[in-house]
Amino acid sequence: MFAILIGVAIGIGLPIQTSVNSRLRRAVGTPFLASLISFTIGTLFLAGTTLMVDHHLLFSPQLFRTQPAWLWIGGIFGVLYLTANILLFPKLGSVQTVILPVFGQILMGLLIDNYGWFHAKVSPLTPIRLVGALLVLVGVITTVAVGAWLLTRKTYDRTTVPSNGLWPWRLLGVLVGMLSAAQSAINGHLGKVLASSLNAAFVSFLVGTLALLLLNLGLRSPLQLRHPQGQTNPWWMWLGGIIGALYVLGNVYLVPVVGTGLAVVIVLVGLMTGSLLIDHFGWLGSPRNPITPVQILGLIIMITGVALIHLA
Repeated sequence: MFAILIGVAIGIGLPIQTSVNSRLRRAVGTPFLASLISFTIGTLFLAGTTLMVDHHLLFSPQLFRTQPAWLWIGGIFGVLYLTANILLFPKLGSVQTVILPVFGQILMGLLIDNYGWFHAKVSPLTPIRLVGALLVLVGVITTVAVGAWLLTRKTYDRTTVPSNGLWPWRLLGVLVGMLSAAQSAINGHLGKVLASSLNAAFVSFLVGTLALLLLNLGLRSPLQLRHPQGQTNPWWMWLGGIIGALYVLGNVYLVPVVGTGLAVVIVLVGLMTGSLLIDHFGWLGSPRNPITPVQILGLIIMITGVALIHLA
């Protein structure tokens, strides 16, 4: 039960982080620079926390020879997921940008559990687990797509018009969702290898920060703090990296305990819950969109799916 609460909590933090980083992006001008600042702050936070708790950041260089190469690329998968979502949004719109990666996450999570990829805990794919995963996906579609359709009763997204040219982008959405689930499994095993969830989260964030640094150097993004529409920049716009660090840390703890598949869907329930709360109350400067009965129904369907996977 404690693990489930952690998963829901870090999932709720994800849409909050998105809102915070969106405000940071408005202040610095580019999404890639905002991501670099967010990752850097998260890395520094994890470095300080790791030093306080574990009293060290370094590990034996021998691990590079004795451990598989994929153990160190979880942070890069995280950056690819973040960057791809930035690219997908203008192509696919908000609805498909949410649903397609979710499908990839659930699919990859179940495959990792079934085959024990990335040295993950093996949980065979039973019919009950499959039904539970499908219910989670149906809940997401109900909450995001059906809810939007009922609110507008008209075309709410340019992607409601079929286009063969969008299929490569849709496949990319599923792929980056799969990479996100793989990141959770990789970081979970890294935590066991380093015997420290904190140290594993720090390493993952450090790798992601270095990848973003190289990307921004290649793009030659200038650092210039702006004041959009003459507004004062709020202090909380710098907290996105800390929220992201807690998300990675929570996954490092969660995956070895409950498995990648269940960890993915638990966090997903938290993510959808957090998104609905932000919309309903208009937190962090977001426009208020009251929760509808259809969205509550979608959330109930997702929770039912999680219960089936957990009990299977």
